[in-house]
Amino acid sequence: MSHPINQANENSPYGELTREEFYKKHNVTHHESFILNAQKMKIFTQSWRPDSDTKLKGVVAMVHGYTCDSGWIFELTGVAIAKLGFLVCSLDLQGHGRSEGAPGSIPDIELLVHDCTLFFDSIREQHPNLPAFLYGESLGGAISILISLKQEGVWNGIVLNGFMCGISGKFKPIWPLEKLLPIAASLAPSLRLVISKPVASKSYKEEWKRRLVARNPNRRFSGKPPMATALEFLRVCEYIKRNCHEIRVPMLMVHGEDDVVCDSWSARYVFEAAESEDKTLKVYPGMWHQLIGEAKEDVEIVYGTILNWAPL
Repeated sequence: MSHPINQANENSPYGELTREEFYKKHNVTHHESFILNAQKMKIFTQSWRPDSDTKLKGVVAMVHGYTCDSGWIFELTGVAIAKLGFLVCSLDLQGHGRSEGAPGSIPDIELLVHDCTLFFDSIREQHPNLPAFLYGESLGGAISILISLKQEGVWNGIVLNGFMCGISGKFKPIWPLEKLLPIAASLAPSLRLVISKPVASKSYKEEWKRRLVARNPNRRFSGKPPMATALEFLRVCEYIKRNCHEIRVPMLMVHGEDDVVCDSWSARYVFEAAESEDKTLKVYPGMWHQLIGEAKEDVEIVYGTILNWAPL
């Protein structure tokens, strides 16, 4: 099955179709709403499912990455999974897309983990007899790991796409800022960390896909995280490295070897330390951070691996 990104153009993920026409073409039903989280913030949620009478195979809960949201390019993978017979659900993280929150501000990742479990649990409770899987990209991969560690035995599998378990040395704050980051974050938590180039320029190899990302109407900010957020990312990576030996859920990891945002060697470390009996790591030579940003034939290789993963 061809990934829907191959029908997109630089102006729209739906190509020449409207959003509604796109869903109809792929025979999926779409639903969106808002939930109120523990902080009384409105969090945007959406879901996709096959619109036929096909019996559902399971639930897939998706978590997007930093600067992204649950729609636009990210939802194309959700549609691809829904076409296989799954109920797919996702949400915009705080400060992202249509959810409330300061743009790009993540001083405490536990708040995001709580939002995700609140929504995902509500979906699973509606389908208690279906197997449930987590899918996370980049930061969303880190959040998916944290969810699986908190809810051991709940999830039947986890797919990690370019997930954040170690910030690449080419993307970290320059020394000595990294060492001074805790002080800087306490003094100026909202000050944005200067990075040499926008995240998209280091993430999506194909130029037309970078233009498509830039045209996302729900995009709230560029890739420069506030000081407190940068510090939290480093803390989360260290936490995952210290606790990854407790991962026991079946796991598929896909990562670009030339990823200069999230370190592929850290992904190898997590893979080797995880106690999952069923685990697979695919590191693709020459590929970047956002694997959906690669050339058509490479997208088909990567997402063919994901969509054909045995536990799904």
